[in-house]
Amino acid sequence: MTVSAPTDKRFRRAHVSPARKRSWFAFSRKRAAIFAVVGALLVFAVYRAVELVISAEALTVTRITVSGNERLSRGEVLSLLDGLAGRNMLVVSLDEWRQKVLTSPWVEDAALRRVLPGTVDVVIAEREPMGIGRIGGGLYLLDQHGGIIDEFGPNHAEFDLPVIDGLAGPKRARAGVPEVDAGRAALAARVLTSLQARPELAGRVSQIDVTDVRDAVLILKNDTALIRIGDDQFAERLQSYLDLVAALREKVPQIDYVDLRFGERVYVRPQKRSGGG
Repeated sequence: MTVSAPTDKRFRRAHVSPARKRSWFAFSRKRAAIFAVVGALLVFAVYRAVELVISAEALTVTRITVSGNERLSRGEVLSLLDGLAGRNMLVVSLDEWRQKVLTSPWVEDAALRRVLPGTVDVVIAEREPMGIGRIGGGLYLLDQHGGIIDEFGPNHAEFDLPVIDGLAGPKRARAGVPEVDAGRAALAARVLTSLQARPELAGRVSQIDVTDVRDAVLILKNDTALIRIGDDQFAERLQSYLDLVAALREKVPQIDYVDLRFGERVYVRPQKRSGGG
């Protein structure tokens, strides 16, 4: 009789070898390699996308429009923007090109904007000529702020503007541009602005003297009298002179100056007679 001995599993060897543990270092290297390849592909894709965008014809400046210019020709504006055409609209700095437009003495302000496809729109705000400054023996076209626009010459003959004296400052001219006293320029600008609101008065003024910043002096066309109008109420005081001039000349045919700075009181000084007679 055969008797089977009970199997004691504690003494049996396992017939299956245990699985090896994967190396974490090897896995990390593989993952890093995959990420590197994917990253390189993404970088290349982005590079190609940017390259295609930059080279896109719709995003290349091919046209420049100009508006708001009257005294400044379109050709003069485009000459200030020489080199803008052909640039990419997305990367070009329009503010830098705006600063170039502002270098023109005729330009007070300018705005540049992108308009697809391929257009840069330029809007100009020009300085308004309001007077002719007589400074240091030269004549200069002045804007509404009393600033110099350009040297007055034959190409400005269409302007019928008053001559402004007394603008020269105490400093010497620099780089050929005369020095203008800020206070006197401000007074001239206020006088011009006040008179521009009354065209019928502005058209009669021939000269303005702002040597005294507290007292602007006018000379009218076909009239030799000096009209002292102070530093405010310019149009009102000039109108009062025009209302009174006929009566004044009945009493004082040859007037040196009329002082209108003291309200209802009007001071008139007759011209001195020549020859002591």
